[in-house]
Amino acid sequence: MPVRGIHHVDLAVADVERSLAFYLALLGPLGVEEDARYPSYRGTEEVVYLRIGPQLLGLRPADGGENRYHQVGLEHLAVTVDTRDELDRAYERCVALGAHLHFPPQEDRDVPGYWAFFVFDPDGFRIEVVHWPGDPAS
Repeated sequence: MPVRGIHHVDLAVADVERSLAFYLALLGPLGVEEDARYPSYRGTEEVVYLRIGPQLLGLRPADGGENRYHQVGLEHLAVTVDTRDELDRAYERCVALGAHLHFPPQEDRDVPGYWAFFVFDPDGFRIEVVHWPGDPAS
Protein backbone atom coordinates (compact mmCIF):
# COMPACT_ATOMS: atom_id res chain seq x y z
CA MET A 1 0.00 0.00 0.00
CA PRO A 2 1.43 3.45 -0.91
CA VAL A 3 1.82 6.32 1.53
CA ARG A 4 -1.42 8.31 1.68
CA GLY A 5 0.07 11.66 2.64
CA ILE A 6 1.53 13.67 5.49
CA HIS A 7 -0.58 13.32 8.63
CA HIS A 8 0.97 16.15 10.65
CA VAL A 9 3.95 18.44 11.04
CA ASP A 10 4.92 19.86 14.44
CA LEU A 11 6.66 23.21 14.86
CA ALA A 12 8.62 23.97 18.02
CA VAL A 13 7.72 27.57 18.85
CA ALA A 14 8.72 30.12 21.50
CA ASP A 15 5.14 30.85 22.59
CA VAL A 16 2.38 28.40 21.64
CA GLU A 17 -0.51 30.79 22.32
CA ARG A 18 1.14 33.58 20.28
CA SER A 19 1.68 31.20 17.36
CA LEU A 20 -1.85 29.83 17.69
CA ALA A 21 -3.27 33.37 17.52
CA PHE A 22 -1.19 34.10 14.39
CA TYR A 23 -2.25 30.97 12.51
CA LEU A 24 -5.91 31.36 13.47
CA ALA A 25 -5.89 35.03 12.40
CA LEU A 26 -4.27 34.15 9.06
CA LEU A 27 -6.02 30.86 8.27
CA GLY A 28 -9.08 30.74 10.53
CA PRO A 29 -11.27 32.58 8.00
CA LEU A 30 -10.33 29.79 5.55
CA GLY A 31 -11.68 27.09 7.85
CA VAL A 32 -8.54 26.26 9.85
CA GLU A 33 -9.39 25.60 13.48
CA GLU A 34 -7.92 24.14 16.62
CA ASP A 35 -8.41 20.37 16.45
CA ALA A 36 -6.98 19.02 19.71
CA ARG A 37 -4.55 19.49 22.58
CA TYR A 38 -2.47 16.57 23.80
CA PRO A 39 0.25 16.15 26.39
CA SER A 40 3.55 15.63 24.57
CA TYR A 41 5.40 12.35 24.76
CA ARG A 42 7.76 14.07 27.22
CA GLY A 43 4.83 14.78 29.52
CA THR A 44 6.08 18.27 30.30
CA GLU A 45 4.08 20.32 27.81
CA GLU A 46 1.03 20.34 25.61
CA VAL A 47 0.92 20.20 21.82
CA VAL A 48 -1.86 22.14 20.10
CA TYR A 49 -3.00 20.82 16.72
CA LEU A 50 -4.64 22.88 13.99
CA ARG A 51 -6.65 21.10 11.32
CA ILE A 52 -5.63 22.29 7.85
CA GLY A 53 -7.75 20.26 5.44
CA PRO A 54 -7.02 16.59 6.16
CA GLN A 55 -3.62 17.38 7.73
CA LEU A 56 -2.63 18.67 11.15
CA LEU A 57 -0.14 21.37 12.12
CA GLY A 58 1.18 20.99 15.65
CA LEU A 59 2.52 23.81 17.79
CA ARG A 60 4.66 22.78 20.76
CA PRO A 61 6.91 24.72 23.12
CA ALA A 62 10.53 24.86 22.07
CA ASP A 63 13.28 24.20 24.59
CA GLY A 64 15.05 27.34 23.43
CA GLY A 65 16.94 28.73 20.48
CA GLU A 66 15.44 30.36 17.45
CA ASN A 67 14.53 29.43 13.91
CA ARG A 68 16.75 30.90 11.21
CA TYR A 69 15.47 31.13 7.66
CA HIS A 70 17.68 29.15 5.24
CA GLN A 71 19.53 27.37 8.04
CA VAL A 72 19.12 23.62 8.56
CA GLY A 73 15.42 23.00 9.21
CA LEU A 74 12.12 23.83 7.62
CA GLU A 75 12.57 26.11 4.59
CA HIS A 76 8.87 26.89 4.27
CA LEU A 77 5.41 25.45 4.73
CA ALA A 78 2.84 25.99 1.96
CA VAL A 79 -0.93 26.01 2.34
CA THR A 80 -3.26 26.14 -0.63
CA VAL A 81 -6.45 28.14 -1.04
CA ASP A 82 -9.26 27.76 -3.57
CA THR A 83 -9.38 31.25 -5.07
CA ARG A 84 -7.24 34.28 -5.82
CA ASP A 85 -9.66 36.32 -3.71
CA GLU A 86 -8.94 34.08 -0.68
CA LEU A 87 -5.22 34.52 -1.31
CA ASP A 88 -5.56 38.31 -1.47
CA ARG A 89 -7.72 38.44 1.68
CA ALA A 90 -5.18 36.28 3.56
CA TYR A 91 -2.47 38.73 2.50
CA GLU A 92 -4.58 41.66 3.71
CA ARG A 93 -4.98 39.93 7.09
CA CYS A 94 -1.18 39.62 7.33
CA VAL A 95 -0.79 43.33 6.59
CA ALA A 96 -3.40 44.15 9.26
CA LEU A 97 -1.58 41.91 11.76
CA GLY A 98 1.68 43.73 11.06
CA ALA A 99 3.24 40.39 10.12
CA HIS A 100 6.72 40.23 8.58
CA LEU A 101 5.93 39.79 4.89
CA HIS A 102 8.53 38.29 2.58
CA PHE A 103 6.80 38.65 -0.81
CA PRO A 104 3.39 40.11 -1.73
CA PRO A 105 0.99 38.12 -3.91
CA GLN A 106 2.51 37.54 -7.29
CA GLU A 107 2.37 35.08 -10.14
CA ASP A 108 5.30 32.68 -10.32
CA ARG A 109 7.63 33.55 -13.19
CA ASP A 110 8.03 29.88 -14.20
CA VAL A 111 4.59 28.39 -13.52
CA PRO A 112 1.69 30.24 -15.18
CA GLY A 113 -1.36 30.59 -12.94
CA TYR A 114 0.59 29.86 -9.72
CA TRP A 115 -0.05 32.79 -7.38
CA ALA A 116 1.46 33.00 -3.91
CA PHE A 117 2.69 35.23 -1.13
CA PHE A 118 5.14 34.54 1.68
CA VAL A 119 4.98 35.64 5.31
CA PHE A 120 7.05 34.81 8.37
CA ASP A 121 5.23 33.55 11.46
CA PRO A 122 6.17 34.92 14.91
CA ASP A 123 9.11 32.48 15.16
CA GLY A 124 10.44 33.16 11.67
CA PHE A 125 9.01 30.11 9.92
CA ARG A 126 8.29 31.10 6.33
CA ILE A 127 4.70 30.36 5.30
CA GLU A 128 3.52 30.35 1.69
CA VAL A 129 -0.12 30.84 0.82
CA VAL A 130 -0.76 29.63 -2.72
CA HIS A 131 -3.57 29.50 -5.26
CA TRP A 132 -2.85 27.26 -8.24
CA PRO A 133 -5.85 26.12 -10.30
CA GLY A 134 -3.59 23.83 -12.36
CA ASP A 135 -2.13 22.01 -9.35
CA PRO A 136 -1.51 18.40 -10.45
CA ALA A 137 -1.78 17.29 -6.79
CA SER A 138 -5.40 18.49 -6.56
